[in-house]
Amino acid sequence: MMTDIQTGYCTNVHAGVDLATTQRNLVDHAVQVKQRHSPDRAMGVGLWLAAPAASQLLAEEGACEAFANWLADVGLVPFTFNGFPFGDFHQPIVKHRVYQPTWSELARRDYTLDLIRIQHALLPAGLEGSISTLPIGWGQPQASDQDVAAMVEHLCHVAEVLAQLEAETGRCIYVCLEPEPGCVLTYGQDIVRLFEEQLLPHCANESHLRRHLRVCHDVCHSAVMFEPQADVLQTYAAAGIRVGKVQVSSAICLPFAEIPADERAQAVQQLQQFAEDRYLHQTTVRRNGSADHMFYEDLPAALAEIDQAEHCTDEMRVHFHMPIYLESFGFLRTTRADIVDCLNAARTMGDVKHFEVETYAWGVLPDELQAASLAEGIAREMDWFAELL
Repeated sequence: MMTDIQTGYCTNVHAGVDLATTQRNLVDHAVQVKQRHSPDRAMGVGLWLAAPAASQLLAEEGACEAFANWLADVGLVPFTFNGFPFGDFHQPIVKHRVYQPTWSELARRDYTLDLIRIQHALLPAGLEGSISTLPIGWGQPQASDQDVAAMVEHLCHVAEVLAQLEAETGRCIYVCLEPEPGCVLTYGQDIVRLFEEQLLPHCANESHLRRHLRVCHDVCHSAVMFEPQADVLQTYAAAGIRVGKVQVSSAICLPFAEIPADERAQAVQQLQQFAEDRYLHQTTVRRNGSADHMFYEDLPAALAEIDQAEHCTDEMRVHFHMPIYLESFGFLRTTRADIVDCLNAARTMGDVKHFEVETYAWGVLPDELQAASLAEGIAREMDWFAELL
């Protein structure tokens, strides 16, 4: 049994970039999830505020205080923020746009500083806060030396702002870099290199950096890259890098090795329905049990090259956040078992306190996998995860 932890679901599943829409979504969905999952006690949420909503909260006098009071009244605790999507995360085509602005740009730094101010204002006294953020940017093209220097300066500045906040108020907030397939930070070892080769040599105060800049470990992302969950968490621990939050998520798996050859075309056809236009669905193919993987930045590219009869005799994993209670459907499976593996590994670490269920893709799931309502589906996810704890 894990104690002293915070759990919630990420509200980036809800569309809307302004403050009024954000609050309406919380009324229409988050409050309904709470009534189903946690009717008698407060419930955590991973709050997503797009840049326009964050600007509104800070520009309007008394807005933060009013929002904090409303959250307390309805029993929602924004212990963690998702600071990854800057703009409209539900526009018809998002794809690579979600990685803008990068950490080399002032807009990313300033947006994150806004979120820090807001989270401090919204959180009840005595609680720590976490804010997940993008893994620097998309991996291509390679960043220039000037961009790398700007990125280091911005992250070190944020760490110092957070250290000053804690010194003045006692509130500890940490920004958490979230590795993702295909990005500057894809693997756990990429985080280690970032700290050891770029951040630590240039940041003025190592203790401030390590306390206030942490990792957001997304279970789905590591699963897509075939990284064993325990190995990734141990990589961070060995380097003295803390995990500030875990995003509880599950990827699609197509287990070719277990499907008869004459049924593989049907399996691929089932997978094709997940090649939708809004989000990027990075895909990794493991061939013939090899340790070498073929990486495709989006599912359609993988499907276009696949030769299921001869080569893909092991499995494909797709970055498509599935409902975490789902284990299999048709020919396809999910990486739900990785959630269990991650939780078991996190238990041994002791200081991982924030867990956020992040299934943002409900809106683009095939009809047969939809719940009766969004609130019902999310509440079922929260119930399933609570049983693991």
